[in-house]
Amino acid sequence: MKIALIGASGFAGSAILTEALARGHEVTALVRNPGRLEARGGLDSIAVDVLDSQALADALTGHDAVISAYKPALDAADVEDRFALAADALVTAARLSGVRRVLAVGGAATLEVAPGVKLLDTAEFPAEWRPVALGTARVLAALRAADDLEWTFLSPSAHFEPGPRTGNFRLGKDQLLVAADGSSAISNGDYAAALLDELEQGRHLRQRFTVGY
Repeated sequence: MKIALIGASGFAGSAILTEALARGHEVTALVRNPGRLEARGGLDSIAVDVLDSQALADALTGHDAVISAYKPALDAADVEDRFALAADALVTAARLSGVRRVLAVGGAATLEVAPGVKLLDTAEFPAEWRPVALGTARVLAALRAADDLEWTFLSPSAHFEPGPRTGNFRLGKDQLLVAADGSSAISNGDYAAALLDELEQGRHLRQRFTVGY
């Protein structure tokens, strides 16, 4: 496929980029600074303001799918609003460009830890991560409202960590995945594998799902 990847130089995006290229896909990295990405076969990099829906639409035109691993600077005062603005621009740009397949890197905070209780709502949830959590929740809401697009939102487990691609992981839906030892984790390598599986197989169209060990 020909994939447009937003945030290809970031934590999740870099792993997704490596996985996509390893599978033989062509990737256009839509980043703030193309110079941060080393040249690789199958990769093209262009500078795009992903909050500018028309510029983003122009960059998406001709692609089969777009993957958004967008994440603003976490120390910004308006993190939540930036997530929402980026989600709105993504939905608008997808419609303008005719790219109907949209995948987004999500967060774990909106997953349930008990019936009707989200991880975000627990006393243990770190206060410093709350703006990011609320921001990713607004991305999910924007996608759920875009029923004309074939969107998918993939939430990682509670601990989203640097690590290799093992290919050994579990998938879930709206509940946080917890291992027998009580941990909830996924590496960025395995997260990327699950996301590219979804892109190729389309098992969770217009759905959120999650991945973990």
